[in-house]
Amino acid sequence: MNFTARQIADQINGTIVGDPDINILNISKIEEGSKGSLTFLANPKYTEYIYSTNASATIVSNDFEPTEKIETTLIKVKDPYSSFTAILEMFNKDNSERKGISNLSVVDKTSKVSETSFVGSFTTIGKNSIISDNCVIENQVFIGNNVKIGDGTIIYPGVKILDDSIIGKNCIIHSSCSIGSDGFGFAPNEDGSYKKIPQTGNVIIGDHVEIGSNSTIDRATLGSTIINNGVKLDNQIQIAHNVEIGENTAIAAQSGIAGSTKIGKNCMIGGQVGIVGHIKIGDNVKIQAQAGVTSDVESNARITGTPAISYMNYNKSYVHFKNLPEIVKKIDKKEK
Repeated sequence: MNFTARQIADQINGTIVGDPDINILNISKIEEGSKGSLTFLANPKYTEYIYSTNASATIVSNDFEPTEKIETTLIKVKDPYSSFTAILEMFNKDNSERKGISNLSVVDKTSKVSETSFVGSFTTIGKNSIISDNCVIENQVFIGNNVKIGDGTIIYPGVKILDDSIIGKNCIIHSSCSIGSDGFGFAPNEDGSYKKIPQTGNVIIGDHVEIGSNSTIDRATLGSTIINNGVKLDNQIQIAHNVEIGENTAIAAQSGIAGSTKIGKNCMIGGQVGIVGHIKIGDNVKIQAQAGVTSDVESNARITGTPAISYMNYNKSYVHFKNLPEIVKKIDKKEK
């Protein structure tokens, strides 16, 4: 793609300081900027690079004033990070408008695929499934029976969407995800072996949900596992049967949520967090990375540790923990 600095500034309501007609061909990091590239400065830690970058244009905040000579054209905006994100979307837009079903795919005659959607090679779609308008189903995707996929959703290669799953509009499901597999349900027998409990429910995913690669969302034992609108899941996340995740909650990589736990709206959950089953986590909760959550959490809490406790209480306790050897020495000395 080829844009001028003026065209980019118009897209993000920016003010240009420098050459408005300079050509922009690609995107770069500020420390790796080259002629023809666009970069941005949002984190003050990277300010030094603006004086040495070879990028043709740089998006900066309205209050940025250089203290040294710069070569790059500046595009001043209110929020550099969100503005650069908008430009990334513009550069990343797929203008090919792919439509139609590959001759190398298999679609059951009882299923319906919109004429405005695309189905790639070696993809299988089972019985009575519906692919709505403007969807992109990439190569080697498996879609089972009675699946519904909403408008504008993108399914990347290798995804498995099993029977009865429902996926909303404008979702993105990255490579090798598994949606609707059996939950981990087994009943112990008297002889110590286990009997599998049938998993008869489904998975319901709302609108504008994004699910990272190699994540797994299990179908419910009864009823539905529910991922509500706007949820963002990172790579390698496990969501067990009958879990419900509230709107606009974000969960980082390698976290696991056990069965029947309910998580509220607008939560932020760090990487490698483990959450036990059958508990409730309120709205606006922040859970630090590697925490182990073993009981209910009230709304607006910030927790960390295992078992997880208040973030501030954990920090105070950790100070005492670090000082414990010296405290023990003092106690021993007094006892002697």
